[in-house]
Amino acid sequence: MMLSRKSWRPEYVLMFIGAQMMGLCLSALVATLLHSARVSGFKDLNDFGFVLCATLGVQGITWILIPIFLKLHHTGWREAFGLDKPGWPRSLLLAVGVLIIALPVVCFLQSVCVMILTRLGHPPDNQTAVDMFLQAKSPLARAYFAFFAIVLAPVAEEFIFRGVLYPFVKELGWPKLAFVGVSALFALMHHDLAIFIPLMVLAMILTWLYEKTNCLLASITVHSLFNAGNVFLLFFQPQIANFFQKYLHIQLNQ
Repeated sequence: MMLSRKSWRPEYVLMFIGAQMMGLCLSALVATLLHSARVSGFKDLNDFGFVLCATLGVQGITWILIPIFLKLHHTGWREAFGLDKPGWPRSLLLAVGVLIIALPVVCFLQSVCVMILTRLGHPPDNQTAVDMFLQAKSPLARAYFAFFAIVLAPVAEEFIFRGVLYPFVKELGWPKLAFVGVSALFALMHHDLAIFIPLMVLAMILTWLYEKTNCLLASITVHSLFNAGNVFLLFFQPQIANFFQKYLHIQLNQ
């Protein structure tokens, strides 16, 4: 393992996690109160307001906590994200190569999981966020979904799991638990059985990349591009489906 030591102080890590839990609880409370008041955007559980509260209550508050956490440790952004290393641009090139290899693996695992669950009589539904994106008619709502998936979530989640929790647990003397356990926690956070194994594998790949490069920006890049690919497919899902329908129709009639 090549990762340089990140001596995060236990009390600050606990404060960091505790503040996130408080942010999540507060956002849930606000959403519940607005739902009870029948405020527009919170009338139905699938309305955009609930996703807005959920995302800002976790990933959004993380963006606020990051500079506070780093300041408590007297650590700059460049050091924390691996930009103080002279070879960090090469890390981004490696990240792109890793994505090219990881993407088909993760997609294959997801297909297998969906097939197994379907055969067991438990066909998976779309994630709530995916359904809301597909049903969203407002360009502003779709733009927020894209911004969240490509920018907000990758930075926040990589800082939480690869930047803080992984090195912290590893420094406690449990490297295997850090590698597997934190990756499992990352997958569990997405609340979807069909993508648990694929996301856990993706998380382990991201952790390996962080170890290899000592550059958090590299894992953020893979995470962001992975999400960008999914957003692209969601944006153009009707056009893609229409293209393949026409292609199959032409092939069958030749």
